[in-house]
Order: sequence, then structure tokens, then C-alpha cells
Amino acid sequence: MPMAIEDLEASLREAFPDAEIRVDDLAGDGDHYRARIVSPAFKGLPRVKQHQLVYAALKGKVGGELHALALETSSPG
Repeated sequence: MPMAIEDLEASLREAFPDAEIRVDDLAGDGDHYRARIVSPAFKGLPRVKQHQLVYAALKGKVGGELHALALETSSPG
């Protein structure tokens, strides 16, 4: 069963409460999303580390309930 956009957004907001988060359904099928996350938690971290934090926050759902997730991460400023 695909992951609802609301559930994805809630998981990200729980993990990154001070972040600006925007989630888009890329294919309209509830299976392919893009998440843009701007969080102070990413400050000074290379992009791969930023993405690892996001995957950890999603607790193994990527590749399961969440088929595809394109990430755009950065810190404010």
C-alpha cells in the first residue's frame, strides 16, 4: 500500500520540526514524491549525510511503502 502524502509530511515534520518542508506527488500515484527540506539540522553536513538523516527519519519506509523519494535538502541561508 502506498504511503499517503500526509503521512510522509507528518514523518518529516516530526523529525525536522524547525524545517521548511514541501512535499510534491510527482506522478499522482501516491508512490513517487519529491521532498524539499530546509533545516538547521543540515548545517555544515555534506548532502549525503543530509539525505541519510532523512532516510533515518523515515524508518525504513523508503523502498517499501514509499517507492521513490527525490530529495532536495539544504540548511537555511
